[in-house]
Amino acid sequence: MNVSIVGLGLIGGSVAKDLRKANFATHLIGVEASEAHAEEALRINLVDEVLPLNDAVAKSDLVVIAIPVDKIRQILPQVLDQIQPGTTVTDLGSTKQLIADVVEGHPKRRNYVAAHPMSGTENSGPSAAMDGLFEGKITIICDQEKSGPQHLALVEKMFQCLGMNIAYMSADEQDHSTAYISHLPHVVAYALANAAMSKENRHIIFDLASGGFNSTVRLAKSTPSMWGPIFQDNQKYIIESLDTYIKHLKEFRESILNDEQRMYELMENATKIREVLGGANPSLIKNEEKIIKLYTK
Repeated sequence: MNVSIVGLGLIGGSVAKDLRKANFATHLIGVEASEAHAEEALRINLVDEVLPLNDAVAKSDLVVIAIPVDKIRQILPQVLDQIQPGTTVTDLGSTKQLIADVVEGHPKRRNYVAAHPMSGTENSGPSAAMDGLFEGKITIICDQEKSGPQHLALVEKMFQCLGMNIAYMSADEQDHSTAYISHLPHVVAYALANAAMSKENRHIIFDLASGGFNSTVRLAKSTPSMWGPIFQDNQKYIIESLDTYIKHLKEFRESILNDEQRMYELMENATKIREVLGGANPSLIKNEEKIIKLYTK
């Protein structure tokens, strides 16, 4: 099977590594806007060749788009315009509704499967690609009823080869859920990093920084060119999640100032997150309501 991967950074490169290892693809084609990244991807054997988008699509049985969400919206209709009738297309963007909207009426809409693998790191570029990045994680497939059965089956098989469990929900539900569990943490990390760097004596702060600060602020190392478009695409639900978070921050602030008992109650309540995260079932999840509750408690 010829598989083209558009975008050879952390996500696309990691997909390429695991699909090669699983013998899912007989030939891996890369599409990469950065010449330096294209050369690096070839040097480290992420892909067998790098081609312009049109040439890659023409040779592909499966096209995997792994670029920032604003760029996905631009090229997805072009890819569907050019594919052969039997070619499958999927994207790995962190937002789904606006992407789905741009191809809603496309004559080859059923060739497209909207997906979001819930995995990643703060690193970027081909050298950031990792074996096993997706193992045991969940991928969300959206609006599966709008995809042709053979195309849906192929994308499901791809994610299973990556070692992922699969959840199904609408694009809107996906955006709502990930605003809380993925997008909000990145906003918080950027804000925390800015707060620490705003201190005049910040060099002392960073000299003292240990595991708690470093793990919390790690996401602030993520590439703005990828996360900025996500924040804009999912603005409605990210603002909702931010407003909820700010409400809880204010409640915590007030309790620290004026109500020590309430402060401890808030902390005790927060520790229940252990039960939620520790009890997440890694088996295949198809119940939309279950996964929404799991991620938004």
